[in-house]
Amino acid sequence: MCKIGKTAIMLAISNDEEEEALFSRARKNGYLLCKGRVGSMKAEKVISSIETAGIREGMLDGSYRQEHALYHAVLEALRGICRGDIGLGDYNRTVGLTFSIVIGLKDERSVSEENWIAVGLYGTIGAPKKGHEHEVMGLGISHI
Repeated sequence: MCKIGKTAIMLAISNDEEEEALFSRARKNGYLLCKGRVGSMKAEKVISSIETAGIREGMLDGSYRQEHALYHAVLEALRGICRGDIGLGDYNRTVGLTFSIVIGLKDERSVSEENWIAVGLYGTIGAPKKGHEHEVMGLGISHI
C-alpha cells in the first residue's frame, strides 16, 4: 500500500539506485515529490531550504495554505530530529540532512480527495566536529 508518510521516509533514506524506482511508483500513485540536501547549524536555514525546494520544483501553487502546511510539516519533522525543542546552533549542534517532500492523498485508499504534505528527514546531528554526529530521522505530515 502506498502511504504519504512512508513514501516520504523511503525517499529520504533511498540511495541513487532505489530513488528512480521510488519516484516512478509514487508518481503513478499521483504524488508530487522532490528530494534534496541541507546542512546547517541554523534551523531557519533548514526550513527555508526545504521551502525553497518545494517552490523551485513547482510543487506549491504559491498559496498561503500550501506554504503554511509545508512549514508545519517541516517543523514536525525537525522536532523528531532535535528530540523535541527545535534548536541547533544554540545547542552547539549541526545537521547534515537529506529531505523529501511529498504531496498527495494520505494513501491509495483515501476516500477524501484532499491533499496532504509530508516531509521526511534523514541524516546526522551532532557537535560541529567531524566524528561526533549520529543518525537521525524525522517525519512531518500536515493537511493542506
